[in-house]
Amino acid sequence: MAKSKTVPPDQHDHVVQVGIAVRKMGAQSVITSRTVADRFGLHMTDLEVLDLIFLRQQATAGELADATGLSSGSVTALIDRLAEAGYVERCADLSDRRRVIVRIRPEAIEPIKATYTSMQRQMFGLWATYSARDLQTITDFITRSTALAAECCKEISLNGPGSPAKRRAPKKD
Repeated sequence: MAKSKTVPPDQHDHVVQVGIAVRKMGAQSVITSRTVADRFGLHMTDLEVLDLIFLRQQATAGELADATGLSSGSVTALIDRLAEAGYVERCADLSDRRRVIVRIRPEAIEPIKATYTSMQRQMFGLWATYSARDLQTITDFITRSTALAAECCKEISLNGPGSPAKRRAPKKD
């Protein structure tokens, strides 16, 4: 994981504001995913994994487990749900007959893609108001922040206190 650097005093307030903005963006992303997943009767995690497969063009169960932190059994159940709903198909890996590759069924995800069309058009319009140099900086920021967040998640999973089974649910009033 990248070493933490001390924030220069003249940047502290800006760094804090970026942190707040990123948290708000992350929360809105979760809310958006929940809204779309509900519309299609999917688990939110299933929708996000579907997007991961779409972005990668294909994935193995092991790659999805690594990307999500889910157990191999959970990934298998997730793929089963997506395949049963018709969103993905399992294909033999021609280079390794022991592996199975999961691919999107493009026609099946068209309704999901259509749901995002208006938002994407509006976002592209917003992003187009930035200069090419600004967009390069923003892309670098998001790419590096996402990679660091993934590293941190792995570290939390490996070194977190207690096990999920030992945690207690909050008391209901």
